[in-house]
Amino acid sequence: MASPKVSRRVSGVDAARGIALFGMMSTHIFPLYIAGTADASWVALVFSGKASALFAVVAGLGLALLTGGNRIHHRAVLSMDRRGIAARAVVIMVIGLMLGGLETNIAIILFHYGVLFLLALPFVSLPFRQLVWWAAGWLLLSPVAAYMLRPWIAGTVNPPSLGGNPRWETLLEPATLFADITVTGYYPALQWLSYILIGMAIGRLPLRDLRVQLGLVVSGAALAAAAKLVSGYLLGPLGGLTALLQTPEGSRYPLEAMMSVSLTGVDQSGSWWWLAVSAPHSGSPLDLLHTGGTSAFVIGLCLLATRRYESVLLPLSGPGAMTLTLYTIHIWTMSVVDAQEPPPDPSLVYWGQVLVFVVLGILFLRINARGPLELLTSGASRAARSGLNS
Repeated sequence: MASPKVSRRVSGVDAARGIALFGMMSTHIFPLYIAGTADASWVALVFSGKASALFAVVAGLGLALLTGGNRIHHRAVLSMDRRGIAARAVVIMVIGLMLGGLETNIAIILFHYGVLFLLALPFVSLPFRQLVWWAAGWLLLSPVAAYMLRPWIAGTVNPPSLGGNPRWETLLEPATLFADITVTGYYPALQWLSYILIGMAIGRLPLRDLRVQLGLVVSGAALAAAAKLVSGYLLGPLGGLTALLQTPEGSRYPLEAMMSVSLTGVDQSGSWWWLAVSAPHSGSPLDLLHTGGTSAFVIGLCLLATRRYESVLLPLSGPGAMTLTLYTIHIWTMSVVDAQEPPPDPSLVYWGQVLVFVVLGILFLRINARGPLELLTSGASRAARSGLNS
């Protein structure tokens, strides 16, 4: 059976993916705290947790587009789609393992990204309404499941997490790798599947419809604001923050300062109040709701902007069409930069990469070419799709 014709790229989605790429890069390069203080930097306030969430939401949106968008492919074609997505996932996971061997302090997302693609396979046949219910339920319940699993993992799996990026040798520790990827690591797939489901639900909408675009902006902003307001009420007037400060982790870390930056490394166990926080990378329901809302907001804005100003977004949509290649170059570049003594100026490192990536993205777009790693994944996908039908 021939594969369905691929529709023209949605440049607004590529622009949102470009924002996610540049936002993640900023958190890798610039300080997240103002020097000499416990105050969050503007980079942390704008991008910490939100950029990586946007990256995952757009990944889910992309899966929805691959499987027909708002007109879901027929069952036979969906079977081919699943094989193609699985092949993409494997290639991305292999690239993630290769990058994991580099000396860098960056938490590399690619292996987790591939795992999330595999976890999404059962959902690719679902329409918008069912995906919304699945996303809502997963967003609410997966953090509860993670909270209950963490103590059991800590007492059963040794060590309970990798303490770094997945590498080839970590495949020899399957229990630790599984625990890290799903629950205890930097991008726990148990909760992060929520982002994929949110993105898939968005991708089942007619994205070029003005009402849809406005709806994403309004609903995204409302959900993001509501999550922060509810968290503030739970932690403030209801006493949640006071209770958390009395836990071992609350007394060990500057918890109030970290709430605006990241709770990475904090053992969120021993108090159900951890589920009331909305801090970046806390994986709580309110964190997932806030960052899912900001992701929908950005996607909606980008789609709206491309109605009249598509060419203006080229510096974002160009790189956004080849993020796998550019993200890989960025990780390799930072592994070199991090080894320099004295360390170079972060502004030069960041804007130098942005300039190169914008030029490359626009150039590849103008000559109608794809990035090298995008070609690799699409080639693996095509081979997997046609393998059983040849």
